[in-house]
Amino acid sequence: MKPLPIPWIEPGSAPVFPPATQALHDPNGLLALGGDLTSTRLLEAYRHGIFPWYGRDEPILWWSPDPRCVFATDGVHVSHRLRRDLHRSTWSITIDRAFVEVMRACAAPRAGQSGGTWIIDEMVDAYGALHRQGHAHSIEVWDGARLVGGLYGVAVGRLFCGESMFSAAAGGSKAALACLAHLLHGWNMPLLDAQVGNPHLYRMGAHDMPRAAFLAQVTRLVTARPAADAFRVDGALPVGSFAF
Repeated sequence: MKPLPIPWIEPGSAPVFPPATQALHDPNGLLALGGDLTSTRLLEAYRHGIFPWYGRDEPILWWSPDPRCVFATDGVHVSHRLRRDLHRSTWSITIDRAFVEVMRACAAPRAGQSGGTWIIDEMVDAYGALHRQGHAHSIEVWDGARLVGGLYGVAVGRLFCGESMFSAAAGGSKAALACLAHLLHGWNMPLLDAQVGNPHLYRMGAHDMPRAAFLAQVTRLVTARPAADAFRVDGALPVGSFAF
């Protein structure tokens, strides 16, 4: 059977996507291309289990892979060694203090990485706009005044959609993920979407969820309200104070 063409979304059109169940098997999850990165379209995508991921000089590509890599926010695994190190640490965490700085750090080349980043300037601009509107959030890990780790993503209802994380010191991204998951669980947000799995995420407790089950969770969570104090953290919290 001849494969169906990938749907094209006209830039500036209404923020409507094909059903995520129509995504391709190969490449896994590719659903549509085109459109734009307006806040309205991005939020509509996340509300339906869809996210953008593409490179420089490519059209915007929209994805909904099967299976989906997720964390239960009360199920992040912290190794005994990392738990010991974090409890002894003088690091602190903040929420939404350095959103764009975290995005830029996530975009920086990694050791052994070839090619360019997918977090290009238009992504930074688009998610920066979501952040200013209160939809996108970052968690920062600090060693004094130095940013040593962080993570950013989008919150829709009681679902947090993680986008990327980074480490500038050993354990920085793990601390960001573990602390954020602890906070999300306290804010009545039970699921953290990690999109596509890798060994690092699986070691920390991520698991694959069939897309149908994930979409059912999305439908339930995006219309529910998190705790009233979600993402409202005053000042810095010592990493060692978290009960991992």
